[in-house]
Amino acid sequence: MPAVRDSRVGTLQAALGVLAFSLTFPATAWGLEGFGPWSLVAVRSVLAALIAGGCLLALRIVPPDRRHWPGLAVVGAGVVLGFPMLTTLALQTSTTAHAAVVVGLLPLTTALLSALRTGSRPSRTFWIAALAGAAAVLAFTVGQSGGALTTADAYLFGALLVCAAGYTEGGRLARVMPGWQVIGWALVLCLPVALPVAAFALSTEPVRLTAHSVAGVLWVAAGSQFLGLIVWYRGMAAIGIPKASQLQLAQPLLTLVWSVLLLNEYLTVAAPLTAAAVLVCIAVTQRARG
Repeated sequence: MPAVRDSRVGTLQAALGVLAFSLTFPATAWGLEGFGPWSLVAVRSVLAALIAGGCLLALRIVPPDRRHWPGLAVVGAGVVLGFPMLTTLALQTSTTAHAAVVVGLLPLTTALLSALRTGSRPSRTFWIAALAGAAAVLAFTVGQSGGALTTADAYLFGALLVCAAGYTEGGRLARVMPGWQVIGWALVLCLPVALPVAAFALSTEPVRLTAHSVAGVLWVAAGSQFLGLIVWYRGMAAIGIPKASQLQLAQPLLTLVWSVLLLNEYLTVAAPLTAAAVLVCIAVTQRARG
């Protein structure tokens, strides 16, 4: 059945996006070994914009209608500039594992903004499972921080809001244009801001090129900010923003694995317990009917 096949493909695309995003925090931590926070964010945005702009130019893609540019501006402000900057500032004093579980609240935030923005009405079962997953992530976060929220947490909660807004607008626009063009034009739109910031930041912040720092900035630019968002927006367009967003409940758990493998961070006993609870919530939300 075409509808079932499209749903499965959309779920796979959204899952690939989550996999790409799960490497963002470890890659950012690597990038911070050689770049300052402002340099890292500006350089990743410039590189991603050059990749996207090159693709748009090579394929002779016509710019979108004027009515779509406000939505693209929201995407750019949220996922191209706001989220990377706030999370990079947080990772200066927070571990990637802690940041990952805080950002685990992103699926619920996205679903809430989507309901307000698009008028979607997920079922009661969907919301119960989503809230349960968010509660598990929040409990894990508070337990890891000793019951106190930090400045890094404030940055991360701000990142949740701006990223959810960008995801919501991006998912809506991906219904009327290809997902890669959504993020491509958003990146190009942010280039006039990112380019001078990159030039200034590189001249004022120390830069030390290492294998880790170069690999980190290349991944967040090409993998997280371009390729990952392409499949993510395509997946959201195919299966709907609320359901796609719930797949991100797995993202902090994947990031925990990467933080151990790539950064040698300590993984607490609570992580597998949270993983089990989150995976159950994902299964329920994917089966729930709106």
